[in-house]
Amino acid sequence: MPDMIERYPAHANAIHLSLLKSAAAAGLIILAVTACTVGPDFHRPEAPNTGVYTAKALPDKTAAAPVAGGDAQSFVFGQDIPALWWVVFHSDALDQLIRQALADSPTLAAAQAALREARQNVRAEIGAAFFPAIDANASAEREKFSGAAFGQPTSKGSTFNLYNASVNVSYALDIFGGARREVEALRSQVDYQRFQLEGAYLTLTSNIVTAAIKEASLRAQILTTQEVLKVEGEQLDLVERQLHLGGVSRSDVLAQQTQLAQTRATLPPLEKELQQTRHQLAVLVGKLPGEGATLPEFDLDGMKLPPELPVTLPSSLVRQRPDIQASEALLHAASAQVGVATANLYPQITLSGSYGSEATKVGDLFQNGSSVWSLAAGLLQPVFHGGELTARRSAAVAAYDQAAAQYRETVLQAFQNVADVLRALDADATALKAQAEAEAAARDTLGLTQKQFEFGAVSYLSLLNAQRQYQQTKIALVQAQASRFSDTAALFQALGGGWWNRSQSDTAEIIGKD
Repeated sequence: MPDMIERYPAHANAIHLSLLKSAAAAGLIILAVTACTVGPDFHRPEAPNTGVYTAKALPDKTAAAPVAGGDAQSFVFGQDIPALWWVVFHSDALDQLIRQALADSPTLAAAQAALREARQNVRAEIGAAFFPAIDANASAEREKFSGAAFGQPTSKGSTFNLYNASVNVSYALDIFGGARREVEALRSQVDYQRFQLEGAYLTLTSNIVTAAIKEASLRAQILTTQEVLKVEGEQLDLVERQLHLGGVSRSDVLAQQTQLAQTRATLPPLEKELQQTRHQLAVLVGKLPGEGATLPEFDLDGMKLPPELPVTLPSSLVRQRPDIQASEALLHAASAQVGVATANLYPQITLSGSYGSEATKVGDLFQNGSSVWSLAAGLLQPVFHGGELTARRSAAVAAYDQAAAQYRETVLQAFQNVADVLRALDADATALKAQAEAEAAARDTLGLTQKQFEFGAVSYLSLLNAQRQYQQTKIALVQAQASRFSDTAALFQALGGGWWNRSQSDTAEIIGKD
């Protein structure tokens, strides 16, 4: 073959390209005939065999209370969740804020970048594993050698230039599927990052809704406290007038002043928490805390409770929760890594070839007699590695067992999460009803006690106790109202947030295209 190339230099390039193609074709034939994929094939875990979330059946409807946010809610089993689940609160300000956050949140931007990285890693592995590597090389050297290297120590040797230009091709046959398993593992990492992004999306929207409800609750508590302060201030004026008339003692005035000061002392913590909540909202939407003044303000009257509460079927929950899907992707990746470790126990075959030209002058490259070429096949059969390869496979199996246990734990926690929220919703409604009754009774008691005190029918201690009870029940009522909104949002989060119902365009905008 070398003689033929030197005799017909014009055809040398075509001949060797043909040789390389033939070698590659032979390799593909070998791969098609003998290739297999060792290691376990992944199967998605079955959903838990249960039809309920709680040991005790839920009522058809929650309790109702005659106050804002006190309407009864129905549990609707099997009802799907809208993609933009927060619209169930009918708050334009909330919808606007979440859309801004989805566009500017650094949390989402980081998760999107991680997904793009995982996708590119898959593309890189596919290129490395399934296609031959072709490289063009060129070099120039100036060398001097001694005749002693050739057994002629008296020879003067020679100094010369050496130029080289060549094309190298190499291809590793994936006979036992190690490369395919590696690609499978990396694809699972893409799935993991995708569901991490969905989880970040769900967490971000849920945190904004929860923070908005908290802000609304704090504003209501501050307003209620200010109303109580106004009433207690008027009551202090009354007690001071009665002191001048001799109707009460100085200690009664001091007691009312103390009550007023204690109520006033509850305002700064509420105002501090309100400002911190505003800071939190600003950061969630990608703004600096100092820019929080530009955000909309929230109050409970500007939100409505959804009359129906969807309850996903337990068999569907494992396919809807992003955290469960992400854990399943890690389980899949761990399964594929067992295959990678198993394939490393078997022989590895590599084909390679090169064709080029060497000459002492640049102008002589590709001239008659300057061509060089090679074809090679390599077989690597692991024989003895001190137990390394089998230990690594055992480690991969243990990692799979760990991932399986973590997946099961994630599923259990998800079901607990849903069960806790469902029970909280039922309890919240009952608590709000009781709190509304307590607030109404405390308000009536305070009004009656104030009139009795004005006529001297009751002691000042009775009036003071009535004031304290009214203040406590009023604040507790606001907190109970907010709890219903918060736990309603928590239910949508616990059920997965409805990401599977997004339009294709919305999904592409959030997670990008493969």
